[in-house]
Order: sequence, then structure tokens, then C-alpha cells
Amino acid sequence: MEKVVIGLSGGVDSSVAAYLLKEQGYEVIGLFMKNWHDDSVTISEECPWLEDSNDALIVAEKLGIPFQTVDLSVEYKERIVDYMFDEYEKGRTPNPDVLCNREIKFDVFMKIAMQLGADYVATGHYCRKDSFINEKGEETFRLLSGKDGNKDQSYFLCQLSQEQLSKTLFPIGELIKPEVRKIAAENDLITADKKDSQGLCFIGKVRLPDFLQQKLRPKKGVIVEVPEGLGVYNEKIPDFDTKEEELLYFSKKPVYSIEDGKTVGQHQGAHYFTKGQRKGLDVGGTKEPLYVIETDVDENIIYTGQGKSHPGLYRKTLFVSNDELHWIRTDLTMKEGESMNIMARIRYRQPLQKAILYKVADGLYVDFEEKQSAITEGQFVAWYNDDELLGSGVIS
Repeated sequence: MEKVVIGLSGGVDSSVAAYLLKEQGYEVIGLFMKNWHDDSVTISEECPWLEDSNDALIVAEKLGIPFQTVDLSVEYKERIVDYMFDEYEKGRTPNPDVLCNREIKFDVFMKIAMQLGADYVATGHYCRKDSFINEKGEETFRLLSGKDGNKDQSYFLCQLSQEQLSKTLFPIGELIKPEVRKIAAENDLITADKKDSQGLCFIGKVRLPDFLQQKLRPKKGVIVEVPEGLGVYNEKIPDFDTKEEELLYFSKKPVYSIEDGKTVGQHQGAHYFTKGQRKGLDVGGTKEPLYVIETDVDENIIYTGQGKSHPGLYRKTLFVSNDELHWIRTDLTMKEGESMNIMARIRYRQPLQKAILYKVADGLYVDFEEKQSAITEGQFVAWYNDDELLGSGVIS
């Protein structure tokens, strides 16, 4: 029997994944990852991980599989939390869920599983994988989106490698959520009706600004409203000598100064806000709601615009530098001067958008057919061919 170590999170998805693996004849071991218990930055009295680990234990007992809890909080703090604070301080918006998969679940956790003699690790992600043999006779793995379009979680796995994919199973990738709940109910799993967890993959029920405030000190600054008629939005587009010049031009975001608009309010720190954000500004009296169009962490100013269609929210092109560029399909890695038609998304659950990749000396441009709202530095762009995720990168 092949041995599989599954990350049991105490939710319905991983519970059913464990059940299915057992049905398929694997020897299954359940491991609960305790990622966070630094009381210095937890405000909530509730302790979600205790409840979750308890549910995971009950599921393991029901399925008759061995179970243990592993404490990964040291690695988690170093690789995820410290990185998050650092990114927010720089005025970028990291994605902890993508990082948690790359750094914790499919690295630290995978190593522990292999030490336990596992052939594979498994998770309750809604995605699929398959493979083919290339002309050199080597196996190439493909990461595919989950059958459930509403739940597809391939985006969160956009930083995985061939090596990691080769040792991973996604037992529920072919199912839709109602089917997963039905299987859990039919087998009397305690998690059958448990709500999906929301929020960051470790802070539980804490609001992000409250969490950030514990390390990044509040700092009063002003909120500036920028009119949509600002000159920079109506510049005449220059003539370009090369495609790269054109891409550079369209990937550049406007640079604002306080004189570009009127001061409409105050905030507690530009590093708590992110592009496209609407909540938490606490500015009233505008015809349409205000959206954050830019944050300046050096000057501690938040620039906003009225309404979803404010031109300050939209850009057509983004750039990923070479050191933050990642190919799952390493055989498709592009060379300088090459281009590729793909579909891409810049956030989880965003419908896929038509775009072209252009490889240049110092990185890669993603040039969208239509302008995209709130392209945010620090977030991940992921690109697909049909339902296969080919690669990703951090928006710079």
C-alpha cells in the first residue's frame, strides 16, 4: 500500500479527501498543521486552531487513521508573517495563502511527510493534476483547475514546482462542493455542515488592519480625492519605436502628489490600505463611494477616486521581474523576445482574462486585452492555457 500523509485542517474538504484516499486503498495518516500561536499578535479571544484540530482528530478517529498535530509556527512566522509585515511596510500587498502553500504546506509539511515514509502528500484543494511523458521520456506534471468553477483553488497553488506536484494528490478536484458535503454527511463526518473558513490562513477571525497594527505603528496621514479629469489620465499616447517601449509605457502607474486633488479625510497609516479598497476609509458625503487608487507609504498619503470606474483604478499591462517569475511548466519557459497568448487572473476567483505574455531581458510583461481594475504590487498574477495553470509571478 502506498502511504499518503494528508493535511487535515478540521474542515469538510480535507475530511472528505482523507475518506476518498482510504477508499482508494492508500495507507492514510492525518496531520494537523498548527501554524500560529504567537499571543503577542493575536487579539481574538477565540482560538480557531484548537477547535479545528479537535474536529480533525474526531474525523481521523471516525476514519480509523493515525493522527498527529505538527507545530510549524516557527517556520510560519519566519516565512509568512515576517514577509507579510515587510511587504506591507513597503506599500505592497502580499498574498499569504499562496505563500502558505509554497512555503509551508508543500515544503515544510511535505518534508515532514516524507520523513514519515510517505509516497505522497494530499490536501483538500479544489484542483486536479495529470501528467504526460515528454520526448525525452521524462514525466511532466500539469496543474489543472478544479471541476467546481465556483471553488477552483488552482490560483493558490500557482507557485508549486514540478517536484512538489509529483508528490501531491488532490482527491476532491473532480468533485463540486455539494458532492463533497454529501459524502461527508453520508459518512457521518463531524465536519459535514461546518462553514468554510474565511480570512487569512492563520489569524482566524482577526481583521487584517488590527493584525498589522500590532507590528506596524499607526501613523496619521491624509486621504486625498483625485478627480477623474486629472491630466495624467488624458495624456496623448506617444509613438513607440519598439514593442518593449510600448509595454513599459502602459505598465507604468501614475505618480500622484498632494496637489492633484483635495484632502477629504484622515487615516491611521497608508500601509494598512491596498489598491481597490473601499471599506475602512470612513469618508462620507461623496456621490459615489471612494476607492483607494494608490498608497504612498513614504509620504503616508492615500489617494482615492470616486466610483468603480475611476480611471486611476485601471491599467492594461503589468510587469514581473525575473527573480519573481515562476513556471510550473518549466518546459514552456519563455526566452527573451518570445510572446505567448494566455488567459490570466490577478486575484483569486477573478474570471480569466485574455492577455499576451512578452519576455524581455529583465522580466515578463503581461499585456491584457482589456484594462484591469486594481493591479496591485505584491499580489500574484497567474496564467493559464485552457484549464491548465502554466506559471505565475509577483506583480512588481
